[in-house]
Amino acid sequence: MADHNRYSVDPRAAGRMVLVRSHAERIVVLFNDEIVADHPRQFRRDQIIYDPWHYLPVLVKKPGALRNGAPFKDWDLPLALAQVRAKLKSHADGDRQFVKVLGAVVDHGLAAVEAACAEALGAGIASGDVILTVLARQRQPAAPPSITTPDALRLKIEPTADCSRYDSIRKVA
Repeated sequence: MADHNRYSVDPRAAGRMVLVRSHAERIVVLFNDEIVADHPRQFRRDQIIYDPWHYLPVLVKKPGALRNGAPFKDWDLPLALAQVRAKLKSHADGDRQFVKVLGAVVDHGLAAVEAACAEALGAGIASGDVILTVLARQRQPAAPPSITTPDALRLKIEPTADCSRYDSIRKVA
């Protein structure tokens, strides 16, 4: 709480002692010397200022909060994520699928998730599983470069398959 307003913080700092730095245009909250919130300062009193990304761990546990939760109303998402969310609204489990996509932001970063959403939308598919598959494919290591054989190690006479030779050896034994 700062200036009679309530600002959201990262869940790690919820209910803990934090250091609040009030700047002219920003409120910065530190927990163990790490920034856990950075909000534009509000000058009206008794406001609640949310950063929906702070609530992502809660959202993963309760995906239904995406539809009705106060932090998620009027959420300004990047374009590709907003388009995926709009397409998934028509599905019965659309909230759950979209929360899976949002949960990938923690591991892959927002830019990678947004790129995966754009790729899935480009293919005409808006599914949480497809987007997670695209992300997994992007994370796979590149194929190792092929090994070229030095000329000194190349065979001078290439071996040939000769089954009659095998038959002749077998008759002797």
